[in-house]
Amino acid sequence: MGANTSQVTDLSENTSLKALVGTQSISENDPFWNQLISFTFISPTNSGDSKLLEEAVIPLAKTLIQNNPRTGNFGALVRVFLGRTKELKISTECQDQLFIWQAHNALFMIRCLVKVFIREMSEEELLQQFSFQERAPGSCGEAGSEDLLEELLLNLVHLIVEVPLLDITYSILFEAVTTLLIFFSYQLFHKDILRDGFIYQHIMKGQCLELTSRLVKTLLYNFIRQEKCPPPSAHIFEPKAEGGLLYGLASGVASGLWSVFTLGGAGSRAGIDQDNNLLPLSNQSLLLLLVLANLTDGPDWPNPFRQAITCFRNTQDTSSLPVEPPHTFQINFNSLYTALCEQQRSDQATLLLYTLLHQNTNMRTYILSRTDMDNLVLPILEILYHVEDRNSHHVYMALIILLILTEDDAFNRSIHEVVLKNISWYTERSLTEISLGSLLILVVIRTIQFNMTRTRDKYLHTNCLAALANMSAQFRSLHQYAAQRIISLFALLSKKHNKVLEQATQSLRGRQGDNAALPDYAQDLNVIEEVIRMMLEIINSCLCNSLHHNPNLVYALLYKRELFEQFRSHPSFQDIMQNLDTVIGFFSQRLEQAGSDLSVERVQEVIMKGAQALPKDRLKKFPELKFKYVEEDQPEDFFIPYVWSLVFNSGVGLHWNPHGIELFSMDSG
Repeated sequence: MGANTSQVTDLSENTSLKALVGTQSISENDPFWNQLISFTFISPTNSGDSKLLEEAVIPLAKTLIQNNPRTGNFGALVRVFLGRTKELKISTECQDQLFIWQAHNALFMIRCLVKVFIREMSEEELLQQFSFQERAPGSCGEAGSEDLLEELLLNLVHLIVEVPLLDITYSILFEAVTTLLIFFSYQLFHKDILRDGFIYQHIMKGQCLELTSRLVKTLLYNFIRQEKCPPPSAHIFEPKAEGGLLYGLASGVASGLWSVFTLGGAGSRAGIDQDNNLLPLSNQSLLLLLVLANLTDGPDWPNPFRQAITCFRNTQDTSSLPVEPPHTFQINFNSLYTALCEQQRSDQATLLLYTLLHQNTNMRTYILSRTDMDNLVLPILEILYHVEDRNSHHVYMALIILLILTEDDAFNRSIHEVVLKNISWYTERSLTEISLGSLLILVVIRTIQFNMTRTRDKYLHTNCLAALANMSAQFRSLHQYAAQRIISLFALLSKKHNKVLEQATQSLRGRQGDNAALPDYAQDLNVIEEVIRMMLEIINSCLCNSLHHNPNLVYALLYKRELFEQFRSHPSFQDIMQNLDTVIGFFSQRLEQAGSDLSVERVQEVIMKGAQALPKDRLKKFPELKFKYVEEDQPEDFFIPYVWSLVFNSGVGLHWNPHGIELFSMDSG
């Protein structure tokens, strides 16, 4: 067979494959298996070719489903793979490619078949595909099948954690990670969150349990290393003899790797997907890690993978704990931090960053202690700046990360000390020099304005304003443009408030009998007034705590002082308006005393001197603005559908039941 896709479509006529899926039982000791798994191939490099392969495998798998309960050939294939992997580590040390090559091919075939099995049958029926014994119709052989399934899962975990990542092992490690992901993909066919099952139990509390920390650590290091798929010459095995019965069958060791990332992803983004295709093992390892971390707790046992992610420590941490947390391990935080900074273009890397910040106090403390926080914050801000090109969930996670970071006062102070030059992706205005803090304010305000005109998501508003509120007491040396945008946002809210108020008034005057529209206006008005109140509190917090550090904000406040007049007598804003009135009145008087026709420079000079002269006791003290992210505020089971949306979008879950779990759209905007 050749390597092109027209020959892939002829797989159903291949005699060896017909024997595998046919009605005759083949002993696992039969020479047939050596011949079957000794094939060489060139991988398809586009989604069309990959889909052709998928479609060619489906009828073969369906035939095997019918015949396997009588032949046991699938179980034999699994045992052949298990036999090859027993010497895999030694083969790697000896650079013996034959064992690696054959083990990879067997696993690739298992993965292709299991992917179809999961689409076609329940987990109980899948279990039966692993069993075979001469038995009367109606009898059950599940005990042996469960043992074989658990042995396969345990073997895959051992393979991932024990076989070193080299050019010659890259493809089989990729297959092992992907096969585990596919075993968990039953979630794609169930609307409710899966909380039990054979696979679930084997991984969570079977023999795999003792390998939890090693598996999590290995998957993290796969993400950290960001190893590209090696060229075919580095890891493809060329048999000396003619043959290789599936020559041309696409798999994971050839040029470009059989990329599951190009299969069936809805709303995929070319640039990001291309990056993922260059780093298939890294990306796939991260997806598996997120799936494992978001498995639900059992009825009487916690998720061990979440425990491992929650408690791992830095390799440089030599302290001893009175009680060692379960499944803890140590990893190089500097390497992990660098990888997180470099990979924030992808949803899954952003979700990992969120998970570590929110759940691992060791990692959060380390991140907040870094003096190069701009390396992490800038990619997050770029996600928000290009909100039109990102899916809403990616934007949402980026905002939550900012909210978590702004809970720390030291972070809020330090970001105003980092000076940036020429931010190329910020195109609305040339920013030759600006602090990281001012840039953060600009991007968050832009996100609020985008949300006001497009998505109108109240929760998005809440997170944006909460982040600004957390930072407000530490605003320092705000850039002129940042100060202007704060006041411009207030102007936009004021205009919207007036418009809704006018509509509500007209509706009230013109209504006859019951008017259903009025309550809608009242609700809209209430939401806008809540946001206006928050903006006033943010401005007030800055004026009370750091007025003398922010002359540009005072300048912008004075320049647009008429905006605030209508809110002086409003019962919802009277208290908070007192301080703004005091500041506006104090500086207006000093400007009048300085004369007329003042230049911008002279106005700024008066403001700076006035800021030093304004007695602090003239401003009323309000409670400190502090908002904390609480995961319970999330929609129930938000993260499990999100993770599986990422998996499906990457192509692993090409098969998905529309009546199964509700997946999020990964489309932008």
